[in-house]
Amino acid sequence: MHRCPIQHCKQCGSTVAYRIPDDGDTKPRAVCTACNTIHYENPLNVVGTVPVWGASGEYVLLCKRNIEPRFGKWTLPAGFMELNETTAQGAARETVEEAGAQFEMGEIFTLMNVARVGQVHMYYRARLLSDQFNPGVETIEARLFTEAEIPWDEIAFRTVKETLEHYFADRQRGRFGFHTIDIA
Repeated sequence: MHRCPIQHCKQCGSTVAYRIPDDGDTKPRAVCTACNTIHYENPLNVVGTVPVWGASGEYVLLCKRNIEPRFGKWTLPAGFMELNETTAQGAARETVEEAGAQFEMGEIFTLMNVARVGQVHMYYRARLLSDQFNPGVETIEARLFTEAEIPWDEIAFRTVKETLEHYFADRQRGRFGFHTIDIA
């Protein structure tokens, strides 16, 4: 995994050294050379929704990205979780920010470990209350698609593609499960 190593202590500003701390830890950590503060580097959480429309959820809302990475590609409304919010609150916030959608939050649907980039992606099912959208600055266009209409070759991220594939497979079966996936 590529990352920018921590160079200075967030407590006192001194340099850090990567070593195994003296507290019984087993992994090298950024340890301050002056105040001995241990700085942990943990995965980031990405949260979002699978917003659907129609009597049987035959339409899925996708957003065309107006930002990098993957500018101009289609994605589900999602983004990084903020401090002081739950995963569901973050998913709801991202859906409003990116799509300007009105919706009712459903159950968590997919949890994907993307260890190579230090991320965990979580998507909730959501039922749209309107087919009118007011996308924010990160979105060029917010639009409903049937499974046959989805621009599969223009999907921004593998986690989104996997989530959509599971959604349509579960919809076909007539029952929705919870899916845990490891993305290599």
